[in-house]
Amino acid sequence: MQEQYRTLAAEGVHETEINRSRFICALAPVASEEEAQAFVARIRREHPTATHNCFAYVIGADASVQKASDDGEPGGTAGVPMLQMLTRREMRYVAAVVTRYYGGVKLGAGGLIRAYGGVVGEALDALGTVTRRRYRLATVTVDHQRAGKLENDLRSTGRQVIGVAYGAEVTLEIGLPDADVPQFTAWLADATAGEATLELGGEAYGDA
Repeated sequence: MQEQYRTLAAEGVHETEINRSRFICALAPVASEEEAQAFVARIRREHPTATHNCFAYVIGADASVQKASDDGEPGGTAGVPMLQMLTRREMRYVAAVVTRYYGGVKLGAGGLIRAYGGVVGEALDALGTVTRRRYRLATVTVDHQRAGKLENDLRSTGRQVIGVAYGAEVTLEIGLPDADVPQFTAWLADATAGEATLELGGEAYGDA
């Protein structure tokens, strides 16, 4: 399982002009292939008169799903260089659509490859990326008397507090790097005089 991956901070658009052709790159973070396809369809609806709406997307922390389309451009000159730019930048869970309005000057295969890959790279630089790191979900259960101080201590030491629930006792959902579990277990016992319980759960990805 990947320790970390990069994805988009937010959806956005970046435009450039090359030899009178407009290249508009729309990027979006997507959680699934269905979301990626819906994003592609939405951008195509927004540009019904465009010469081409080429796309590429990468899904999965391990990039298990990769798709690309040249949408009528010569084979391998649009979708593939877009996909290569995403994978070269180690981008995951992201979809890219490059809309081209032809300006009357042919770019040739090499020019197209540079244009489509280049505008994706420029868009990533302009929009910004974030790193998601793998962590272990864990539940800490503690009495009400200690809960407030414990939550403050967790946050002040940079721990990731995902949620807090109040019942007969207080449960705090937290995220821990796997390597930090033994150290955290010892810290928790010390901080609560052994009164808190720790239950480890599954794995997820969160902000690095």
